Amino acid sequence: MEEDTITALATKAGESAVNIIKISGNNSIEIAQKIFKSKSQRKLQELKTYSMIYGNIYDENGDIIDEVIISIMKTPHSYTREDVVEINCHGGIAAVNKILDLVIKSGARLAEPGEFTKRAFMNGRIDLTQVEAIADIIYAKTETSLKIAANNLKGILSQEIKSIRKDLLDLIIDVEASIDFTEEDIEIITYDEMLKRVKFISSKLKELIKNEEKGEIVKNGIKVAIIGKPNVGKSSLLNLIIKKDKAIVTPIPGTTRDAVEEILYLNGIPVIMTDTAGIRESKNMIEKIGVNKSMGEIERSDILIIVIDNSRKITNEDIEILNKSKEKKHILCINKIDKKSKIDKMEIKKYIDEKLIVEVSALKNTGIDKLEEKIKDLTIGKDRFEIEEKIIINKRQKITIQKAKESIDNAINAIKNKLSQEFPALDLRNAYNLLGEIIGENTNEDILNGIFSKFCVGK
Repeated sequence: MEEDTITALATKAGESAVNIIKISGNNSIEIAQKIFKSKSQRKLQELKTYSMIYGNIYDENGDIIDEVIISIMKTPHSYTREDVVEINCHGGIAAVNKILDLVIKSGARLAEPGEFTKRAFMNGRIDLTQVEAIADIIYAKTETSLKIAANNLKGILSQEIKSIRKDLLDLIIDVEASIDFTEEDIEIITYDEMLKRVKFISSKLKELIKNEEKGEIVKNGIKVAIIGKPNVGKSSLLNLIIKKDKAIVTPIPGTTRDAVEEILYLNGIPVIMTDTAGIRESKNMIEKIGVNKSMGEIERSDILIIVIDNSRKITNEDIEILNKSKEKKHILCINKIDKKSKIDKMEIKKYIDEKLIVEVSALKNTGIDKLEEKIKDLTIGKDRFEIEEKIIINKRQKITIQKAKESIDNAINAIKNKLSQEFPALDLRNAYNLLGEIIGENTNEDILNGIFSKFCVGK
């Protein structure tokens, strides 16, 4: 445990009904007692863990600063596994600052960002995957992302990593036994058995990596841009999808001069919908700026909804837009199907997969549900409803797991080529150590500092 005692405001600063000042460390109860007197005259040291007591905070002159309730959590039954005191005071800025100042003058120091959680990690209450899950809970934007974070806080990811490491360690022991005791009368693991076990471990890592992209989409959302020529119905589509009149809709081409953005949630996934200016050659300076912004939105977006007008023939501008969209996930939305069709659908299919075409009428509100389904399918696929049941890793964890999988793949190649067993053994041990970084068993200080710096001071 750390020797010094830390303190911080655990709630948001400002005027509110209640604020909480947290103190953690060996001297936290003693420090709190210096500035507190209970109505019952009981000392904080007398209380059992998880007890609360009512009284007043006093300043250096013996004047009452605030009426408070203090919570006591004694080691090891606390968030940090140290003695923890929480002062529940009124939410006024002056009172909070004065109490915090008194706590510091009585022997505590102001905590660094994430230091309470760092102490929980250093004292063995949680591992590094649970640390990151706490951050994900704090910043969760949707119920689905909250459930994913809560699963990781329970230790689901940690258990999976530990299980894979155990499989690796068992294999390493068998391989190294074969190296060390080749002359002894013991059973030696065969190359076929090695290959079977290493492939099994590789498949587990592959599954974790595959799910990361879907997890990031659920947590951070996905950006969808509606693009196309002027007056094809882009703004009308946006308004129908978000179910409000966000974008201006007129029959005049070129009405939208700037990107219009709105967030909606599809099955718990944040989708940032952007209506862009119509893309066409123009001499109008303002419209040119809008077109340039539209081109920027194409680059920044994850999914493109390309809108064309069913009542007009396909033009070179339409084809150019389709060609610009090839490198991105995209949907072709044929709008205005309530009007007589003048487009050549066979020609369109030369540029886009038929499965990615949706026919709608923004005027008649037809086909919008099919468009939403296509958006959902392109975000996290057909198994989107099961995403919160899966083990989801973050980007830092993914990078480390990818490195571990590279070592595993090297081991597979060495085994297939019947190289000396020292070669796969070295790769397997490297993978084992890398996976240890995920749960924090052998993580360097820079990585730890980077993780804890994302927390607020009071956490």
